[in-house]
Amino acid sequence: MNNHEIDYKIYGDDMQFVEVELDPQETVIAEAGSLMMMDDKIRMETIFGDGTDEQNGFMGKLLGAGKRVLTGESLFMTTFTNEGTGKKHVSFAAPYPGKILPMDLSELGGKLICQKDSFLAAAKGVTVGIEFQRKIGTGFFGGEGFIMQKLEGDGMTFVHAGGTMHKKELQQGELLRIDTGCLVAMTKDIDYSIEFVGGIKTALFGGEGLFFATLRGPGTVWIQSLPFSRLASRVFAAAPERGGSKGEGSIAGGLFDLLGGDRK
Repeated sequence: MNNHEIDYKIYGDDMQFVEVELDPQETVIAEAGSLMMMDDKIRMETIFGDGTDEQNGFMGKLLGAGKRVLTGESLFMTTFTNEGTGKKHVSFAAPYPGKILPMDLSELGGKLICQKDSFLAAAKGVTVGIEFQRKIGTGFFGGEGFIMQKLEGDGMTFVHAGGTMHKKELQQGELLRIDTGCLVAMTKDIDYSIEFVGGIKTALFGGEGLFFATLRGPGTVWIQSLPFSRLASRVFAAAPERGGSKGEGSIAGGLFDLLGGDRK
């Protein structure tokens, strides 16, 4: 094993967090801002990239961090190392309602391709990079799935999915079309591309995006029912035009709107 072997436990239902158990000198890496709590004697350190390019010097670390910027992530990641004598625990929380998926890369062929904002934490030694798509249409029109992250190694990693998660096994040649934002992760053998929905009326009035992801087996795909972009767009659409609450649902609020009142 090149990665640190970590134990874990997931708590909660819709708003989950994962508790990682670290033996002395074991380390876990995580996205900046995902920490929930940690025991004493755990050292927290901010690093460039994922910490696996240290042997390549400063330029290697800078390149790794630059790749993360292309996926919309921070330049930095955070490591948590147990510097005590016994077992210690550190916990990471999901950023919005959904499920935390534990993925053992040693059982997935050493590589997992996932949505750019789905990575939560992993055992030290897991490489967090970017997965460029071979087809130019995927790059230009992929939406949320246009640049994917790749997680490589043989250790445990934790991925977050919004809403309800569905795992689907695709057989050789089996085809699946999904909304680009609903794709959470897939194994390395999946052939992935972007297609136009087809039909001008469907594209303009269908209520969906102009493009969808086409996945062809064999391999495993993880799908989420609530992409964060969809949740954010609904919240934004429901927000008051001018800051503050308009009193939706209240009799007084409706009366003020009817009379054209201006509530400060």
